[in-house]
Parts: sequence; structure tokens; C-alpha cells
Amino acid sequence: MVDCGEGTQLQLRRLRVRFTKVSHVFISHLHGDHCFGLIGMISTFGLLGRTARLHIHAHPALEDMLQRQMALYCRDLGYEVVFHTIDASCREVIYEDRSLTVETIPLSHSMPTCGFLFREKPLLPHIRREMIDFYKIPTSQIQNIKNGADWTTDDGELIPNARLVEPADAPRSYAYCSDTCYLPDLHQQLQGVSTLYHESTYGEDNLKMAEKYYHSTARQAAMVARDAGAGQLILGHYSSRYEDEQVLLNEARQVFANAHLANELEVINV
Repeated sequence: MVDCGEGTQLQLRRLRVRFTKVSHVFISHLHGDHCFGLIGMISTFGLLGRTARLHIHAHPALEDMLQRQMALYCRDLGYEVVFHTIDASCREVIYEDRSLTVETIPLSHSMPTCGFLFREKPLLPHIRREMIDFYKIPTSQIQNIKNGADWTTDDGELIPNARLVEPADAPRSYAYCSDTCYLPDLHQQLQGVSTLYHESTYGEDNLKMAEKYYHSTARQAAMVARDAGAGQLILGHYSSRYEDEQVLLNEARQVFANAHLANELEVINV
């Protein structure tokens, strides 16, 4: 989970996402709209009998506040909350498992803030089923072939691996650029990202407001996506002064055509 604003657990229920699926929470910064839902979610997990650890990745200032809240509201929680401090000022890998890595992306806001870059690790190639059947290759050898092994038939013929597999899908990546002013060099950290979420609080009609409050315009978000060669851009974090966010989308698409508005409960293919 990336950020945990007020009402997060209600949205999880509406989306029918099982609470047990959440194992890591990445908090970009300590403004309330990004972390006020955390203590309520932690408490609810305990009431539902959770036993698995929950990992929180955030600025070190959150740890003390969270410990105080848990001491008041989450006694006998029943599971361990593990806190991992992150340095919002530098780029580093803060999580890794068999399938992906998570890196911090230093941003510039009114308080220490970072984004997160989720990178899928290279995938194994696809098996060519017709070739497996033709050479009667046993199922037990398929994983070896995916890992690059050739096959030798009973007659001694060597079948090269390239004939048995098709290229793997390109690894996917998702960059979450939370609250930030426009950073002209940000695209250098996001080259080739599949999907980019970038805040677009204002339109160019409120450029001065964006600069004052360390936010970005939709056009600036599109410039980052264009310069990064992103696959698609998701806009969000709109100012309430815009009753119709279409104006922000139109502005972004003048710079980067494959831009979309983020909407509540929407599921987006990265």
C-alpha cells in the first residue's frame, strides 16, 4: 500500500481487498491526507485477529507518533508492527523480494517527501507449448528450460533453448510521485517507467499557487512523463477549486497524450 489517508480501510472494503493482503505500507510524507488512516487500519487489523507482521516504511518522525498512538489505542494488538525508517533525501532500494524492488524517489515539498518506484524483476520466458508437446519433454523439465536449458532427445538431437521458448514480457514498473513541486530533472530517475502517477494539484492558471505551496500543475506532470518516456501518466491530488478535473486532463494531454485522471476506486492496468 502506498500512503494511507483517512478512510483507507473503508475503500479497501469497497474494493473487496482482503486486509490480510496488506503486508507493507509506504508513507511518502507526514501530511495528514497521506497518513491519518494508518492508526485506524492498524487497530482494525488487530480486532480482526491478524497475526502476520505489518511493515511500515516512513520518515523516522512517524515512528514515535505511531508508537504513542498504538500504546493508547492498540493494546494487545496480536501482531507485530515493524517500522522501517526511510531517508526522503536520497535514492535507495528500501524493499526487495523475489519479484520486485521498491526504491525511494527524492521529491521537493514543504516537508521531507519521497515518491516510490516499484520495479518488477525480469521475468522468465514463455514456454512454446507446441514444441514441448512435439519433443515430448516431461513437465519436470519445463522450469529448467525456462531458466535457459537446452533439450536432448532420446536420439541424441540437441534442441536449442531458443526453439523452446518465446521472449518474456517486458518487466513492468510504477512510479508514484506524491506531493512535489515541478522538478526539471525528475525524469532522469524515471526513464522508461510503464506507469507514472504524478500529482497535478493545479492548472497553469494557478502556477503561482503551485510554486508557493510546492505542488505541480498538470502540464508540469505531463512534461515529466514526456521526458521520462513513460508508458502512461495518471494525474491526481487535485485542488478542490476545480469542480471539473477535465481541464487538468486537457492541459496535460497537450504535452503528453496518454494521460488519464485518477478516480476513486478505479483499477488501472500498469
